[in-house]
Amino acid sequence: MSSTKSRYHHGALREELLRASLQLIESEGLAAVSLRRVAREAGVSPGAPYHHFADRAALMTALSTQGFELLREDLLAAREQAATPVARLATLADAYVRFARERPAYFRLMFRPELSQSHKHPDTSAAGDAAFAVLAETVAAAVEAGALPAAEADILAMTWWSLAHGLASLALDGKLPERAAQMGMTVPDLSDRVSRLFADLVESHSPQRDS
Repeated sequence: MSSTKSRYHHGALREELLRASLQLIESEGLAAVSLRRVAREAGVSPGAPYHHFADRAALMTALSTQGFELLREDLLAAREQAATPVARLATLADAYVRFARERPAYFRLMFRPELSQSHKHPDTSAAGDAAFAVLAETVAAAVEAGALPAAEADILAMTWWSLAHGLASLALDGKLPERAAQMGMTVPDLSDRVSRLFADLVESHSPQRDS
């Protein structure tokens, strides 16, 4: 018991519970997750999770919040890799799809309907807004550079999100890998081609091109 306590001192237990929950979701699905089962997977007493999470819903909310925080970090890192405003948007779409493929448990949980109610889950909502803000800021920068029309900025941000989320969902559902194989491509290559084709279409109608 003493070794278990020392292993999880200073808040490490919370992180271990989150890790165990993710592992369960990946191996057995969301239905397998309960505080008692997570405690068993983490090697702690059945009551230990209640020191950090009031119930299963609180655990799911914490995981979802963490997922959005990780997504934001990935998007910020990806944005730095592109040189032009519109290219940055394509890079964000690629990063979004990659996040879903590499962290499917997070991705499936983050967009669960019961976790999308901002008044019930303010921390998750704030984390989601912060992730979306990376996209919105990138669109705003493209508008300022004259690459996108200012009047359509909000619509374009939603369009880019819809494109990225659609590709990510198709990837997790197995449809994108199937289509990519038929086309003799990998999933990352197909995702990249789709996002960059859309970027080229957007850029071809930019105010700069029309002037």
